[in-house]
Amino acid sequence: MNKLFALTKNTFVETLRQPVYAVIIIASLLLLFISPSITMYTMMDDNKLLRELGLSTLFLSSLFIAIFAASGAIAEEIDNKTITTVLSKPVHRPIFIIAKFLGVSAAVLLAHYICTIALLMAIRHGVLEAAYIRRDWTVVAATAAGISLTFLLSAFLNYVYDWKFTSTAIVMLAIIGTLCITFLFFIDKQWQFNPANNRINTFDIYASILLFFAVLIILAIAVALSVRFNIVVTLSFCVGIFLLGLISNWAFGEASHTNILAKIGFYIVPNLGAFWISDAIYEETAVPAKYILITGLYAICYSLAVLGVSIAVFQRRQVG
Repeated sequence: MNKLFALTKNTFVETLRQPVYAVIIIASLLLLFISPSITMYTMMDDNKLLRELGLSTLFLSSLFIAIFAASGAIAEEIDNKTITTVLSKPVHRPIFIIAKFLGVSAAVLLAHYICTIALLMAIRHGVLEAAYIRRDWTVVAATAAGISLTFLLSAFLNYVYDWKFTSTAIVMLAIIGTLCITFLFFIDKQWQFNPANNRINTFDIYASILLFFAVLIILAIAVALSVRFNIVVTLSFCVGIFLLGLISNWAFGEASHTNILAKIGFYIVPNLGAFWISDAIYEETAVPAKYILITGLYAICYSLAVLGVSIAVFQRRQVG
């Protein structure tokens, strides 16, 4: 367990220090912050479009972070031969794969959490659908204060204690973002204490949790592919599986009753459409907690199965 924890912690820190990690988070935050301004062109469905666009941004950002981080954690170590240093120690190969998966999962969870806070802030602000709708200055002030405080504290810690600025800023952003969204939970648009009118609902939180379950599946697949392939091949396969998984029911569902190949594809390809609940946004239907539990168990079982395959493949992989 000590070796597992040490490798997991090291993978988590290395992932946070990857430049692509910070770039994807910054790009996602920018898209989420400007989303209320680019979704005001529908017929009174602007806020529904805001939700769908925000969830799409959240999904894609976590997806690409998972793929790039998994490839960097395994494929690059194999190519650079640094993996031989680790495996020359008394570290078993299954421990190595599991630690890499857990470390990258923790980093993806942190990025997903930060972007979820930004999504909740954007939904809380809403779209200015008419001229009489006032801008939510509590959200604007909380966002500006959070970003400024994050930048100042990260710069201070970097200057005094020589902490890496990007990774420190990401962690500080998660902490300060939590304080900001807590403040917005209790304070309404008129700067009054009014938790009942905070426009933060459980639907968006449930949707974010479901998307993270889907990202875990893609992450497990990326880990399995990184054992054998480089980042370009891993990225191509993961994007293809992602697109195919979104239409799994349409591509394999009906034909699986009569075609054996379609039935095999239906069970092998992950059903990512179960985690995408955009239809519930427009139909205004609730998502029960039981559905979250069932899909979560499906994601865990599928990820464990893929990790088992990746461990079996890695056992026969020549890394020296």
